[in-house]
Amino acid sequence: MLVDNQHYRTIWPSAGSAKPFVGIIDQTLLPHEFKVEKITGLEQMITAIKTMQVRGAPLIGAAAAYGMALALLKATDDEYLRMSAVQLVASRPTAVNLKWAVERMLAHLLALPESARLQAAWAEAALICEEDVLLNQAIGAHGLQLIELMHAEKQRTLHILTHCNAGWLATVDFGTALAPIYAAHNAGVDVHVWVDETRPRNQGASLTAWELAQHGVPYTIISDNAGGHLMQQGQVDMVIVGADRVTSVGDVCNKIGTYLKALAAFDSAAFGHRVPFYAAVPSPTIDWNVSDGVNQIEIEERHADELAWMSGRLASGEVARVNILPKGANVANPAFDVTPARLVTGIITEQGVFAPDQLHKMQRTYS
Repeated sequence: MLVDNQHYRTIWPSAGSAKPFVGIIDQTLLPHEFKVEKITGLEQMITAIKTMQVRGAPLIGAAAAYGMALALLKATDDEYLRMSAVQLVASRPTAVNLKWAVERMLAHLLALPESARLQAAWAEAALICEEDVLLNQAIGAHGLQLIELMHAEKQRTLHILTHCNAGWLATVDFGTALAPIYAAHNAGVDVHVWVDETRPRNQGASLTAWELAQHGVPYTIISDNAGGHLMQQGQVDMVIVGADRVTSVGDVCNKIGTYLKALAAFDSAAFGHRVPFYAAVPSPTIDWNVSDGVNQIEIEERHADELAWMSGRLASGEVARVNILPKGANVANPAFDVTPARLVTGIITEQGVFAPDQLHKMQRTYS
């Protein structure tokens, strides 16, 4: 996608250089600073995933794949490869893409002689990235059909609400939840995006708003608690979110606060304008081994500092962090929640749009 009219992906390799590295966009600095970071080893990649320099389920899967390649710069034996895989999988437990990518890399590499593993690892990680781009483009095409149908019906600006960041910054390119919006904007459909700020890390206000602005898509940032009010007032036509994991029956695990948006969308029928709620995900995000999202998905508990500290630009122009909580305050920081399938209108995938109870009809290419 575009940054100052220049095309970027979120992750790219430099395996052929004298000192191989993986380039990433440091998302912890956005929107105030655009900085490329060079990741040169396994430990640095694990830190990048944990600290959310790279984030978003598809992207951390791609990053973990390159993490396996970087691990082989140190050693190529089976034991070290398996240990590296365990460390990567443990770096963030909720998003299924990370584990999927690591297990794919591990199976591929263990089947090869040690002498062939390093080159094969770079190639397989690059293939995972290319597949992600194609999946996201297909998601965009299927989601565009939904948007075009609604636009033809309403004959006015369509207002789409999203939560967290599931744009190109959360993937290798194009995004999941934002892919249909970009496709619609590029096709000339009149769309406007309500952007939830997404506390505590503000991925909506900091990342979604930034990338929408870069692409020229109209948007408005709202507080996390404003979405229900807007739905009551008929100012939201559709909700599209991403997901870190979708169960086999269509439960959607996504950034904390998503469940509340789904409840509000479902209840909006009482006001005469039922708001459809969609999750846009590539196949690797669907966990076919889980059927009860609320009870089976491990919810990551992140550090209290994410709630206590906020970053922003001061009047002087300096970017600073400030603590907003009382000294000694107790803090709970669950990173995700689960939206039950009964609240979900459809899952937008690269294979089409499926009602939650129809997911089983998908071809399980990535199971």
